[in-house]
Amino acid sequence: MPRHLVSIADLDATEIQAILDHGDRYWPSVSPADGEAIPKLTSLRGRTVINLFFENSTRTRTSFEIAAKRLSADAINISGSASSAAKGETLIDTARNLMSMRPDAIVVRHAFGGAAAVIANSVPCTVINAGDGQHEHPTQALLDAATIRRHKGKIDGLEVVIVGDLAHSRVARSNILCLAKLGARIRLCAPYTLIPRGIEEIGGELTRQRVRVVTRLEDGLENADVVMMLRVQSERFEGEACRFPNTRELSRTFGLSERTLAYAKSDAIVMHPGPMNRGVEISAQVADGPRAVILQQVAWGVAIRMAVLERTILGTSPPS
Repeated sequence: MPRHLVSIADLDATEIQAILDHGDRYWPSVSPADGEAIPKLTSLRGRTVINLFFENSTRTRTSFEIAAKRLSADAINISGSASSAAKGETLIDTARNLMSMRPDAIVVRHAFGGAAAVIANSVPCTVINAGDGQHEHPTQALLDAATIRRHKGKIDGLEVVIVGDLAHSRVARSNILCLAKLGARIRLCAPYTLIPRGIEEIGGELTRQRVRVVTRLEDGLENADVVMMLRVQSERFEGEACRFPNTRELSRTFGLSERTLAYAKSDAIVMHPGPMNRGVEISAQVADGPRAVILQQVAWGVAIRMAVLERTILGTSPPS
């Protein structure tokens, strides 16, 4: 596996499957029986992982911290507002100053696309992209793939629909690349104003063949095996014209309810990368219903990020 994980484009299907298989080994340790102690592994003892987050995060930062600690690494959390970046320090200078303290990995989240690549080109340690602007969120796509595989037994040949704010979603972009490489057929469903031009071509010929765009929710959901909902990222609308009338109208036409979910297959699973806006893109009944695997996605985040940390820092999978 590459030393960095900046983009799903850096991985081929074999490497993705290897990460999923590696994560499978840790699933029992992140989902123990009630009251059972969670064992701590020692593969990253003596290693240091810095979580450098310039954007807010609950699930991603916490799961990277837990993943590092479960592997016995020291995890250091730094928020952008508490770093010298708030005083005008450049991203590269921040990364180089952190590197002078000899971390083994920097996990970075930043508002600007390409930020993780900039750091990866500036420091000798492992760099993992925890979300860069509207560009990518590779570990989210990997944990989503792991969740799908766990519930469906495979990914190849599945019909996956991604619904919502495609224009601003790094999760959508990483999932398109990841799931297409694993053989899924993908439908992207949103109002015209939330569909970026050429999104079905982000992976070249592979995604041109496997991705199609629809603008009616019913068409997107029809016979789907997996339904992935995305929230509207209004915080990224600054300087843009209004892309939809209001959240009530968006919910009416593109919100997932028990009624609209009936268009999908009877055993379809419902996913959401979080945070959810209940009553907008997804109803509470669906989010809390038996077909939702949203909390399992969060649990898989720890297992997959354990696998990614080991494989990037150590350069290989440790012995079984």
